Amino acid sequence: MENVELEKIINNFLQTHLYRDFSPNGLQVEGKKEIKKIVTGVTACQLLLDEAVKLNADAILVHHGYFWKNEPVTITGIKAKRIRTLLANNINLFAYHLPLDGHDVLGNNALLAENLGIVVDKRNDLTDLLFQGALIEPISAIQFKENIEQNLGHSVLFCNENAPNIIKRVAWCSGGGQDYLEEAALQGVDAFFTGEVSERTIHIAREYGINFYAAGHHATERYGIKALGLWLAKHYDFEVCFIDIDNPA
Repeated sequence: MENVELEKIINNFLQTHLYRDFSPNGLQVEGKKEIKKIVTGVTACQLLLDEAVKLNADAILVHHGYFWKNEPVTITGIKAKRIRTLLANNINLFAYHLPLDGHDVLGNNALLAENLGIVVDKRNDLTDLLFQGALIEPISAIQFKENIEQNLGHSVLFCNENAPNIIKRVAWCSGGGQDYLEEAALQGVDAFFTGEVSERTIHIAREYGINFYAAGHHATERYGIKALGLWLAKHYDFEVCFIDIDNPA
């Protein structure tokens, strides 16, 4: 399949036109026209690029790509090295950010719910990244922490001061979604989880009396890109390899 055709397929599937994002979604760096082998990963770091080169990949498909708003526009330093690696090896780079967080089947947040036993029952619209739902079975706040750690394979920063001991309703947003905490608290849920934490986050959790869990940006955003690659392999017969470059953040 040609690279531009693959871009159209993914753009349509993820409905990228609905999102106002911080970086371009789709084909970010053009490589060879014909694509057969795809490497998927969370972030287009140098380690992922090097693995793709070793595997003779035609394309790399990631959640975190390049050309973010407010970053320097010059192509120097590690940005130059990364792009040089792609161009020298004629590898396409595709990146999908918010559309892959928000997709209701293969998105990071939808898959987090599936893995943690949450029934999604509330979103403002298809682009809303604050998901809400009910646990299939109510559990203690500590048990929920243990469930997250077991499913994501990542330690969880946990705050439950003044918060309910039993969790029935949960809100969440993958990655750097800690600033959704106050909105979640005002919705009356028992707990909120995300990837990252800021200094202000703990004070907000304490004062609203809501359980807060930070489970790692990378750990909460591994599911979507892997699932998207598997979907492409199933429906379009690509050879796809997911490579998880470890990141404790």
